[in-house]
Amino acid sequence: MTAATRRKSRELAMQMLFQADLGKQTPDQVRATFWQACDEVEPEVRGFAEDLFRAALAHQERIDELIVANSRHWRLERMSAVDRNLLRMAVGEMLGFKGTPYPIVINEALEIGRRYSAPESINFLNGMLDAIARSLIPG
Repeated sequence: MTAATRRKSRELAMQMLFQADLGKQTPDQVRATFWQACDEVEPEVRGFAEDLFRAALAHQERIDELIVANSRHWRLERMSAVDRNLLRMAVGEMLGFKGTPYPIVINEALEIGRRYSAPESINFLNGMLDAIARSLIPG
């Protein structure tokens, strides 16, 4: 799988998490309606996006605890919905895909953030993901 394919999967997973965060649909409903709206997504892209979405949902309680523990000045519900779900997607990848090095997860999340988040969010996202990654390193 190419880096571009993986980035597209990460973007789609973040978008599904955003949609699920709205609270109007169950995760299964989100997946069903989300893919109806996405024409011609390659199976490889969709597969990894689904895996990331499932990992973030499976670890959501721990992910949210890690975000809260590493955010001194922001409550989870006060964060931008895009930033919150980008963090959830990235931390879900850190927890669910241990073979992906944390710097790659962080860099990919920041690139997606540059596209979907406010410019001032990038430093916040970088600091949060770096702190969370450091808290996950055994030692």
